[in-house]
Amino acid sequence: MADVKDTAGSKPNQVPPPEDAALDLEPETEQAFLDVLVSGDEAGVRTLLAELHHADVADLLERLNADERARVVEILRDDFEPKILSELDETVRDHVIECLGVENLAAVIAGMESDDALEVVFELDEDEQRQVLDAIPPGDRTLIEEGLTYPEDSAGRLMQREVVTVPESWTVGETIDFLRQSADSGDDDLPARFYDVFIVDPAHRPVGSLPLSRLLRTRRPVAVADIMDREMKLLPVATDQEDVAYVFRQRDLVSAPVVDDGGWLVGAITIDDVVDVIDEEHEEDIMRLGGVKEGDLYEATMDTIRSRFGWLLINLGTAILASMVIGLFDATIEQMVALAVLMPIVASMGGNAGTQTLTVAVRALAMKELTAANAWRVIGKEFLVGALNGVLFAGLIGVVAWIWFGSVALGVVIGLAMIVNLLVAGLAGTTIPLMLERFGVDPAVASSVFLTTLTDIVGFFVFLGLAALILL
Repeated sequence: MADVKDTAGSKPNQVPPPEDAALDLEPETEQAFLDVLVSGDEAGVRTLLAELHHADVADLLERLNADERARVVEILRDDFEPKILSELDETVRDHVIECLGVENLAAVIAGMESDDALEVVFELDEDEQRQVLDAIPPGDRTLIEEGLTYPEDSAGRLMQREVVTVPESWTVGETIDFLRQSADSGDDDLPARFYDVFIVDPAHRPVGSLPLSRLLRTRRPVAVADIMDREMKLLPVATDQEDVAYVFRQRDLVSAPVVDDGGWLVGAITIDDVVDVIDEEHEEDIMRLGGVKEGDLYEATMDTIRSRFGWLLINLGTAILASMVIGLFDATIEQMVALAVLMPIVASMGGNAGTQTLTVAVRALAMKELTAANAWRVIGKEFLVGALNGVLFAGLIGVVAWIWFGSVALGVVIGLAMIVNLLVAGLAGTTIPLMLERFGVDPAVASSVFLTTLTDIVGFFVFLGLAALILL
């Protein structure tokens, strides 16, 4: 067994970095860059950016205004780091691409990994795609053109084409020698970063995978077929990226092979791309729940107004529906002003309770934790939660209304309305996302509109209807 030494505390001169340094771009660095940029010192701009990680450079470009960003791109035009492009927000990336021009963009794309290059090319319009593809080397062009044939947001778009494959007959020693020789010869087909070697049969179908850690720990004469993992999760090229992320999470994968319809190995997906997918899907759901879209922070003012107008128009329509329900009881409200004072409480509590349930349900659907198999159990639980919360808050608001307006009957009315609306909120918060999912509508987009409309209408109708029956 190798001698493992405890190295804790063995480097007294090593100073740990500040907590913020590893997580974000330091404000001092950003200000220093802005000062150099404003002064017109192009050499200083290049020097400062050369010292930063490409992700930090992308952050800087996103924080600049359009004119400043164009100046930076102009300064870096002939030496633009390809990795910067893959880290940019889509809206900012479009502006950077416009500033780079076709020839420079083609050179940048040629230096990117195949999955990142495909993502950038896909976002170009048809004419720009053709110009860029014509300007890059034939080998890279073929891979990108083939990738464009796969469905959007699929494993085929997400995968990198560069994979390490070896036949079953090879030994550990032959595999290691092959990797070293490929690196020494500058083989472009060898990925810059990989975690598994895939074992293939003569037809280039994957039959096993071998983690690098196991490869390096095994003696050279051992056959790779004897130590490979035969149980692999093969991802068809058409697999949705959400399903890819789910598989990685469920199986604790760091990479997975992608196969075409014939079962041939065509690429691999690695954990760094899956992290991006998880972040992207999470951001998309959060944005849609709020009625805005990704990249809204970087959009022009008029574009933001247009994108939000439709959502606000829908909400205006639902608010009018709720007001029409109130209008049915205008005579009742005129006879008892206290109803107008207490009425928003019922609708507000129902909306908030429904949003809690809705958030849990939408997340559970996205994570595949809420399925047809357990749907009724979840609905039953939320019904019970709504009933118990309704009873508890009915007692509280009933006492408040009694003390406030000196009417026990009014307290009973608002208490009953509270119970009904919280029951409806609990049921709606689970059933609405499930129904939308069943009909192929994204629950994150439309659920909140239906929920708030339902809880407002039910809350107003039940409260005012009971008031008309009991109080008047």
